[in-house]
Amino acid sequence: MPSTGRSALRNTDVLVAGSGPAGLAAALFLAEQGVDCYLLEGRRERVRPPRILGVHPRAMELLRSLGVEEAIRALPSARALARNSGVIAAESLAGHELGALDAKYVVDVDTDLSALSPTTWCLCDEAELEQALRERAERMGVRLRPDSELVSFDRDGWGDDGISAVVRDRATGEEHRIRACCLVDAGGTGGLVRERLGIAFEGQTLGHFVTVRFTADLTGELRGRRFIMAYVDNPGVRGSLMPLDNRSDWLLHVRHDPELEPAESFTEERCADLVRAATGVPGLQPRIESVSPWAGEAKVAERFRSGQVFLAGDAAHVMPPSGGFDAGTGIIDAHNLAWKLVAVLDGWAHPDLLDSYDEERRPVCAATVEQAVLRARDRARLLAAYPDPADPELVQDPLIWLAARYRSSAVMPWDEGTLPGYGLWAAENDGRPGSRAPHLRVRHGGAEISVHDLFGRSMVLLTGPDNRPWQEAVRSIGAELGTPVQLYGVGSDLEDLDDRWPELYGVTAQGAVLVRPDGVVAWRCTDAPIFTRTVLRAMTKRVLRLDRPPAEKGTP
Repeated sequence: MPSTGRSALRNTDVLVAGSGPAGLAAALFLAEQGVDCYLLEGRRERVRPPRILGVHPRAMELLRSLGVEEAIRALPSARALARNSGVIAAESLAGHELGALDAKYVVDVDTDLSALSPTTWCLCDEAELEQALRERAERMGVRLRPDSELVSFDRDGWGDDGISAVVRDRATGEEHRIRACCLVDAGGTGGLVRERLGIAFEGQTLGHFVTVRFTADLTGELRGRRFIMAYVDNPGVRGSLMPLDNRSDWLLHVRHDPELEPAESFTEERCADLVRAATGVPGLQPRIESVSPWAGEAKVAERFRSGQVFLAGDAAHVMPPSGGFDAGTGIIDAHNLAWKLVAVLDGWAHPDLLDSYDEERRPVCAATVEQAVLRARDRARLLAAYPDPADPELVQDPLIWLAARYRSSAVMPWDEGTLPGYGLWAAENDGRPGSRAPHLRVRHGGAEISVHDLFGRSMVLLTGPDNRPWQEAVRSIGAELGTPVQLYGVGSDLEDLDDRWPELYGVTAQGAVLVRPDGVVAWRCTDAPIFTRTVLRAMTKRVLRLDRPPAEKGTP
């Protein structure tokens, strides 16, 4: 099929609004594959306080694929918080400790995840993470416009014009027009895009909070503890303390009623009193660095796609920070969308493939938001005199990180058997279509890698060592469809270091698994069929929607 993508009539291929983790990740995943990106910082979906992000293992896998994992783990905040774990409750930081969150769904930071992933989670300051991603984006040629915002846009069809957007320089007020193939709103338009498209943003507000960032040396009061958060409860304050460096840089979160206690009432003097109550140090003289009001929300957009406009990250969903799913969920949105845009722009997938972005991400994001809400409510048990048992609907962290299973037109067949689990999360990651390809340690070219290091730029066919029929099929399909497919034989091209290939992927020595560029299993065949080329061709066409009539010029 002819390419519907690159055109000299446009200023850029993809216009991204939002320079948070999701927007930066989207630009990086696209730029890595040669897509020209124009990134606007824009307006954040919510006014956010300084905060520590939990970047979970799946998101770290994806950032690892960009070559930025080492840079992220070297961030000052990441180094300082590398061994922090757990949530406690106390009268104050210096006072009596009331207990610790003991929940089966929570995985401790020291838990060995090496059988599940080539990496692990990371705590870091959001601003530091964004700067690391921004520096990488600059090196990859992304056109960053940190002082620009989207003012308006018109949709002209998927063809030569696509999106026509008006962008304003906030410093000068000057406006100019940009033409792009499509627009990705990653929370940088303050809801403008959703409102313009009539997309509802449904959910609930869980409460209003003020975050006080302050500096004071509390090494003595910490007493060697390395927690993620400490809930404090005494006559002077009820809130939570978060260490940023395990010494002198801190966040204090306090809930308030904006009608009774407007944000302006949190003066520097009042905030210092709250800090003294939370730390349990009456004579403390903290330096108040910032005071930031914010709302704890749990909302999901009713759809993630409208023609050539896509919502990701904060534009698509917001959730309470409990569980640390927020940043990772947006990064996975960006990764899921990016490979599909590349495939369509480069002409080896039908534009209808882009429908699967909403089909796959929206249900998983909605379920993740629900889990974050359940975790926020479960934290209240820490300060309850007679705590109720944990909600049975709470799903274990590793399942949410790694075990989502998509059901969409880009997975064939998505209904293969009954997979025990919890809603959209599979209890066992056994290589079934729609699930993340299981982590497998292999040796390739003399180096020990994860099988996930092979994904990203093309479709990948994993087979056993006896794969001659599959080799011929891949060569034929590449020539006929123009689809990039890399074949790796486990036992020939790849050495299975733990001898787990058949067990993890559910195939015989003659079988094969077709993996999408995002590391999701698209299709598997437990044994080699008689007509290997015909079957693989049919499955590849269905996954990439190449079984549809060619797209007409100007259609999304």
